[in-house]
Amino acid sequence: MAVTIKDIAKIANVSHTTVSRALNNSPLIKEKTKKKIMEIAKELNYSPDVHARSLVLQKSYTIGLFFTSLSNGTSSSFLAETIKGINDVIDKNYHIVIRGTEDYHDYSAISSKRFDGIILMSQSDADNTFIDDVVKKEIPLVVLNRHVENENIVNILSNDREGAFQAANLFIDFGHTNIAIIEGTSQFRSSKERKSGFIQALKAKKIPVRSDYMVQANYDMESGYEAMKRLLVLQQPPTAVFCSNDDMAIGAMKAIYEAGLTVPNDMSIIGFDDIGFSQYTIPALTTVKRPIEKISQVGAEKLMAMIEKEKSQKNPCFLPTHLVKRQSVTRPQS
Repeated sequence: MAVTIKDIAKIANVSHTTVSRALNNSPLIKEKTKKKIMEIAKELNYSPDVHARSLVLQKSYTIGLFFTSLSNGTSSSFLAETIKGINDVIDKNYHIVIRGTEDYHDYSAISSKRFDGIILMSQSDADNTFIDDVVKKEIPLVVLNRHVENENIVNILSNDREGAFQAANLFIDFGHTNIAIIEGTSQFRSSKERKSGFIQALKAKKIPVRSDYMVQANYDMESGYEAMKRLLVLQQPPTAVFCSNDDMAIGAMKAIYEAGLTVPNDMSIIGFDDIGFSQYTIPALTTVKRPIEKISQVGAEKLMAMIEKEKSQKNPCFLPTHLVKRQSVTRPQS
């Protein structure tokens, strides 16, 4: 039979309220009494009833992990890395509820009684109304992945523009001038940032920015595959393609091989994110590493500190990207 607070109270000869406060490290309990109660709890292998504890402390022990969308533009690898990073940090007593902000017609179901804190993996400016609602309800909030202008919100992200700039420059350094981009989901800020960095690199080296070399896709393998097929039938196909994420790059490589061509001899490819699969493609994919797992870990740490009422820096935190050079880029054929 499980040990209860009342069992500990009986042995310690104190009230169950005193035991509850001691186990929750209340400053109202003397250190000597607290130490005695903690020792008894340890001897009895006491395990707290999280449900009962939540009623006493008026906490739900639930963390909300929200994405802009779970069905549109969120790849399985991106989702998995985010969850892993957060799960590594969040206390085991907490439950994580995963939803998309687009699932809600209004936000009446979002309240401080349901969520002790919220992590938003924001992919679009459309999330601003969700952010405003959470802030208004005074629920601890951390926004990842997209820069928000509110200086009172903890905001952690990577510099995607710089990463795309580095990717395009690698093609240029290898002598490519016919360089295309397969863009991500159109309404996502990350797609715009990566496209901007890509164009900036081409303009800096006076390389033409061609509209027919810019193909819209949707951050998944199938859309990368279809986008590459459109590039391959151009009168003058590109010799190098920057794909705005690795999933699309993998799809693009399949289209290249189906056309009887090879990577990198006929077409050089660079992806973005450095997902687990990227080092196992043939050839291994050169890509921009965006530290999604690390961003998620830092975000979870910040949120837990906020929940525990610890002071936290609210300045935007930019984690660096870096280019991972593998075997999918070479000089263009003469």
